[in-house]
Amino acid sequence: MELMVVTAIIVVISGVVLVNNNRFGGVFLLENLAYDIALSIRQAQVYGISVHRFGATNFRVGYGLHFSKNDPITYVFFADANPSGGNGLYEENQNETIESSTIGRGYYIDKLCAPAGADAATCTSVDRLDIIFKRPEPDAFISANGVSGIVTPAALQESARVVLKSPRGDEKSVIVEISGQIAIQ
Repeated sequence: MELMVVTAIIVVISGVVLVNNNRFGGVFLLENLAYDIALSIRQAQVYGISVHRFGATNFRVGYGLHFSKNDPITYVFFADANPSGGNGLYEENQNETIESSTIGRGYYIDKLCAPAGADAATCTSVDRLDIIFKRPEPDAFISANGVSGIVTPAALQESARVVLKSPRGDEKSVIVEISGQIAIQ
């Protein structure tokens, strides 16, 4: 009888530990994804404010990340080279792609927002987001829905939010301010 009680206690404790471990692992992977995207944005910022060549001789390009609701498992690191000097938008057919990253394991981009708002529930949703950094400023040029904040300064967004979601429904946000500040929430 005592052996059955001890076995039952071990089974219950093991079950609780395994369930919580699975949840912890999912949250941990979501947080890692958010930090990966934040680091990609930071890499674009470093490329954008340094003298980094794109192609054979082009040093006048900005660098950025492109997100689209039409492809919620992919984001693109790109050089804003075309037209000459850039237009603040990613253009796939202009050979601007440096790296395309695919999000796996059921995680995805749930929402794109510009401006970021106070939280994911109240932010202004957009279909497309382009975040560019261009010399000599460390500031972000944030364009939404294919309207360039570089070409049309009135369209420049003050902030952006990329909301990531796990298969279990957990959320994390990557926020970029016009000042160049990058944060995870």
